[in-house]
This record gives sequence, C-alpha cells and structure tokens, in this order.
Amino acid sequence: MEVEVDGVVGYGEVSPQPRSLNGDPSAASVVTALAEEVPVHLARIACAARDEGGWARIHQLAGPRPSSVVAWALVEMALFDLDLRRDGISLAERWPANQEPRVMATVSLLDDSVPSVASEVERLRVKVAPGVRPGPVLDAIHELGRPVIADYNCSAHDVDEILEDLEVLCDSLVVVAVEQPFAPGNLIEHARLHARSAIAVSLDEGVRSVVDLRHIARYGAGAIVCVKPARVGGLAVARTMILEALELGLRPYVGGFFETPLARSVHRQLVAAMVEEPSDVAPVSALGGGSSVVERPGGVGWAPVRRATGEVLVHLRG
Repeated sequence: MEVEVDGVVGYGEVSPQPRSLNGDPSAASVVTALAEEVPVHLARIACAARDEGGWARIHQLAGPRPSSVVAWALVEMALFDLDLRRDGISLAERWPANQEPRVMATVSLLDDSVPSVASEVERLRVKVAPGVRPGPVLDAIHELGRPVIADYNCSAHDVDEILEDLEVLCDSLVVVAVEQPFAPGNLIEHARLHARSAIAVSLDEGVRSVVDLRHIARYGAGAIVCVKPARVGGLAVARTMILEALELGLRPYVGGFFETPLARSVHRQLVAAMVEEPSDVAPVSALGGGSSVVERPGGVGWAPVRRATGEVLVHLRG
C-alpha cells in the first residue's frame, strides 16, 4: 500500500497466504476487505495520516473478520512509514535496538528436501505432522545442530500422539517446544500437553489478541507465544501484546508469513527493540529476484518498485 500526504509517501506490506488456513485469511479476502472498508473510512485515514502517531490508532477501524484485521495492518504500516518520513527519521531511530535480533528459520519434515540455514540462525521451527518417523530428512535437520520447535500447524488429534512423536524427535534433536498441535482456541488439550510434557508448548495460530494471551496464561496452555503483526492487527497491537506476554510470564517471539524485505525489516527492528526469543526475522530476498522492492533511506527502509505476481498496490493520495 502507498499513502501520500502533502508530497510525503509511506509504504506498507502484508503477505496473506493464497488460501485461508487455520483461521488466517486468504489474500483474496484481504483485498476484498480493503475494497469494502478503506473507501468508507478515507476521512479517518486522512486524519490519522496527518496526526503525529495517528498510525498507532488506525487498527481500531478493523472489523471482527481476520481479513479486516490484516487489511488494516497494511494501512497501519503505510501510515507508520509516512509518519517516520515526515519526521525525517528512520525506523531504527524511532525503535532503538536493545540487542541484536536473534533469528529462527523454518524447515520441514513433510517433504524430501534437505534443509540448509544461514549461520546466524539460532533456532529452527520444524514443520511436522503426527506420526513422526526416523529418516534422512530428520538426520539432515540433526546435522544442522540447532534446537528446534516442532510445529504441528493444528494437525494433531490428542496428547498421546504428540508424546509418542516427541520420543522419536528427541532421539535426534534438541526439542525446546511443541507449537500449536491443536486447533486455535483449544486451550484444554494444549494445557493437558503442557502439564504432561517437560517440553514447553508454544502457541501460534491461537494468538490473535491480548485476551488470548491472558487465557493462555490463566489456563496454563503454553509458555511461548508467536505474535504475528499482520495477524493481530498491526505493529501497535503487536507491541502491546509483546509487553502483555512478558507481564504474564510468557515468552513472546515475532512471527511472519512470506514478507519481502519491506515488512521483514520492520519486524526485525521490532525484535531488536523488544524481543529476546529467536524470531522469524532472518533477512529475505525481495520477490522476483530482488526487483519487487528496493532500499529507500529513512522510514522503514524499503519501497516497492514494480508490481510482482500476486501483489496488490493500493494508492491513497490526499
């Protein structure tokens, strides 16, 4: 999204998946939400664009649908970039780093590809499904020598099958957590797993609001939580949720979808400023072999240069 006010331009990016999955909206539904909701609220967007810090309140316009939440997260990032550029500062100046971001990367046991990761990666998220068995891919992940989070993406059915899988996984890997084995909202089974296993439970798809965090802590359903800015409604909400998680004794990390460097750089700076856990903020290449976004001094640091496949660039000028 591009927003221009008085000659100053800000850009935002979200990267919804092609199809809705586990409560996350499809790209098409986010585009529909933008088309339906942005024209209705143009006056409020214009006010937020002109008010210092107005970007941080724009999430309040989101409706209850996941597609609306992601759509307004896109608007918010563009307004944030605009705000930074109007002040003549960079993202790093607005959110000073407290540490070097710790990085997690994702690999998979669900196909036959042999994974490789960059040297800065401290932790792996390993995509798994119930019924884990030894094999060459598991051996290859072992050779990477990093601790792992076993990510089930809501595919498990009961606690016993997870415990059986952990016996296999722990023979080869240092497993630090099991992530979202059960459906979003199913705190009962997550709490049962957390009580029966010495390995931490992490929640991902089930983390969408401050209320979710409070329920996770109250019912002992997990120890680690993944906060994805686009999923929760944007950067302002993500910052609030990170602080709330820490207050509740949970360990938050920042997750992502399939962003270009435009959004990924924002998430990386968020981690540098606020998050100690390894997060999904490894440097990424721009889509289309590096031709979809380009570095842009100041603000969030990047801008799109052309429309890539599947990309929708929304222009607001006022």
